[in-house]
Amino acid sequence: MSTGMIIALIVIVAAVVVVAAALTLRARGPRGGGRDLKRRFGPEYDRTLARHDGDAKAAGRELTERVERHGSLREQPLEPDRREQFTVRWTAAQEHFVDAPREAVAEADRLLAELAAVRGFPDGGHYEEQFAALSVHHADHVHGYRRVHRVARVGAGGQDGGRADTEEMREALVEARALFDDLVGGTREDSAKPATRKQPTRGSHGTHLPWTFNRHQAKGS
Repeated sequence: MSTGMIIALIVIVAAVVVVAAALTLRARGPRGGGRDLKRRFGPEYDRTLARHDGDAKAAGRELTERVERHGSLREQPLEPDRREQFTVRWTAAQEHFVDAPREAVAEADRLLAELAAVRGFPDGGHYEEQFAALSVHHADHVHGYRRVHRVARVGAGGQDGGRADTEEMREALVEARALFDDLVGGTREDSAKPATRKQPTRGSHGTHLPWTFNRHQAKGS
């Protein structure tokens, strides 16, 4: 065997080893695999794992792909006047819940999509992609968006079918508030300043709601 052929074989073997190593690292995911993904995504990791019927490799691949697509995204600043506009609209949606819960939930869904787009995430017209990006950067609270979006689709007669009751809609709106606060860049107390003068009540998960509401008061359930 000539020297040239030996060199060519060495190069080929080295290339195969490099490719195999790269594929192995990709399969393991970024920064050490499942443990780091679980640390990064928190409850969203568990939900993804459940959606894949406990298949940790499949869940890891999905979450790793999200990080690869959206990990380098940089959130855009929100101007004070835009923050005020979004806050006023969210407060109005909450107050509207008592008389028209389905419309209020649909408005909250639209607001989150618009606000996320303004902050630099994918356009709300592509919900799945926008949600994936949000899950990378706001993993702790992104499930609220999933819930309010699903409930809004049910209320609008979307492909999910069924009919959400008032309590489910209320809980979805309460949970979605956490992501809204993250995106708007202020505290919940700051976001609630333009709220109604009514005495707030405590909702699910201890969140203060700027409307007086219980499951028997809302219409349209």
